[in-house]
Amino acid sequence: MKKFGSHLFPRLFLSAVLGMTSSWAWADCFSEAPLRGVNMAGAEFNSKTLPGVMYKNYTYPKDEELDYFADKGATVIRLPVRWERLQHELGGELESEEVGAIKKVLAHAEERDLCLIVDLHNYGAYNGDTIDSPEVGMSAFISFWKSLAKALGDSDNLAFGLMNEPFKLDIPVWGNIAKKTLSDLREANVKNLIFVAGGRWSGLHEWFKSYDGASNAEVFDDLRDPLDRTVIEVHQYADSDYSGTHEECKAPDDFNGMFDRISDWAKQNGQHLFAGEFGVPPTGECLQTLNRMLSLMTDSESWRGWSYWAAGGWWGGYTMSVHPQDGQDKPQMSVLEPYLQGISCKGGNCPGAPRNVRVDD
Repeated sequence: MKKFGSHLFPRLFLSAVLGMTSSWAWADCFSEAPLRGVNMAGAEFNSKTLPGVMYKNYTYPKDEELDYFADKGATVIRLPVRWERLQHELGGELESEEVGAIKKVLAHAEERDLCLIVDLHNYGAYNGDTIDSPEVGMSAFISFWKSLAKALGDSDNLAFGLMNEPFKLDIPVWGNIAKKTLSDLREANVKNLIFVAGGRWSGLHEWFKSYDGASNAEVFDDLRDPLDRTVIEVHQYADSDYSGTHEECKAPDDFNGMFDRISDWAKQNGQHLFAGEFGVPPTGECLQTLNRMLSLMTDSESWRGWSYWAAGGWWGGYTMSVHPQDGQDKPQMSVLEPYLQGISCKGGNCPGAPRNVRVDD
């Protein structure tokens, strides 16, 4: 299989590691399997207004919003944030108000036994300039993550998502940046669980398709972590072009093959997967597809879990929102809740999508 030049340095670094730890042999919330939860969106909102004003242009979740999902059985919250809000100038000090807001969310997550993934929702760029550009540079990206890890501390409930959907970078370029960042963080004694998203939009449906001379499958098959504390993040929407922007959903059976194929790839290459984003509108057809997708991620040998897109109190009428409205569950919750509570699909005995639920046809 073709490899790419700067893949060499992770191998040199990792070849010195003797005795990998067994998978997930850590006494923290991320040692539980699987991780099940939602994206709590809001802190990344209004990306054209940067840095913006907290609680005017963007928001962080309230305690009671975390409580709702914890009470439903969630074990993980993915928290999208913006680099430009955390660090107004590249290489500069982190913004104390922003770090404080994340710490507040983390503190309540700890109280509710929720794992928190801080997800850098920047698509491979800072203020429009890509990480590999002279204006930014990989060193600034790595330095940012070292600073944020130090600022947030080593909580057992904290994980880091290096970059959401880095579509502004070529897949091989992103792969090299991600691997270098991972190795540098480990050398800096950062022990948190790390999520590495696939290139482009991290689409599960195109994992094996070559772009820019390589596929995600080729670039990330050799991803290794001396602590065995890294998960590969994929995204998958259910509409006709997999963008999450249309009201209709593809049939449940359309997803069987693609999920099975990436699950096999993960097992063959010693990787673990996490569906960081997936979501559907509240129609009967889409709820059936949602149920199928959830059932296809119950194999703990390849899947570490998932976070539904999305929750958050500022969504308004967003069709895929699973945030309760006026105290009422959204229809999608009727499908999600059994999985949030840890059902097993062993032997193919997964629950069917519920009938007679309110849908917004």
